[in-house]
Amino acid sequence: MDEKVIIDACVRGESWARKRVYEEYAPTMMSLCIRYAGNKEIARDLLQDGFIKVFTRIHTYSYKGAFAGWMYRIFVTTSLEYLRKTDALKSAVDIMDYSEHLKDVDVSVLDRLSEEDLMDCIKKLPPGYRTVFNMYAIEGYSHKEIAEILGISITTSKTQFLRARTALQKSVKSLMNNEHVR
Repeated sequence: MDEKVIIDACVRGESWARKRVYEEYAPTMMSLCIRYAGNKEIARDLLQDGFIKVFTRIHTYSYKGAFAGWMYRIFVTTSLEYLRKTDALKSAVDIMDYSEHLKDVDVSVLDRLSEEDLMDCIKKLPPGYRTVFNMYAIEGYSHKEIAEILGISITTSKTQFLRARTALQKSVKSLMNNEHVR
């Protein structure tokens, strides 16, 4: 069925269309919510909140750009709002010693990891690290944009990203040494 027909039916409040949108996009949006929240219970709440926003704002979708992209933005915003509201981002540490750059990064080790292993490592990051890592490495925001959205300095954004990479590198090395890679 045509996406426009389904979206128009959602605008009219037809439950079959909402169910269809939910079933189509819930797995992807749940993945996004878990990446930001770091735990499934909170991610489920974010998923519910995100879909409530989607269905109450669907009339504002202009059919310009992908519908999935429009929804994705709502879920990223919902996740960031939650992190701001719970002060999870206040644990972000401004950097004094910027020399903590990655000296011996072995990026090839990532090729041997499953997506699930990598997502588990990302979920274990502290909230500030995880949020900046998701926004920069996965969502494609610039450090300037991240700083503006989160109300932190550009230096803090860069620092949080570098520290997230360092922490991920340690987690990955630990996985590789223990040979638990799927």
